[in-house]
Amino acid sequence: MGSFSIWHWLILLVIVALVFGTKRLRNIGEDVGQAIKGFKKGMAEPDDQAQLKADPPAQGESAQARSDKVDSH
Repeated sequence: MGSFSIWHWLILLVIVALVFGTKRLRNIGEDVGQAIKGFKKGMAEPDDQAQLKADPPAQGESAQARSDKVDSH
């Protein structure tokens, strides 16, 4: 009842390939890869709200001008 042997994994892989088809599995792999890249890119980009908190607007700047500034990014 321990872990699966290599033969168990190979049989499971063949069954999954037969059920889903290799083209669908390839598409799923590509989609997952793109999702991971997008997540990494999102984590690397600075957050606009965090920048506003770190860099407060000047005293004379109105609320409308601040919202226009945020929308332009």
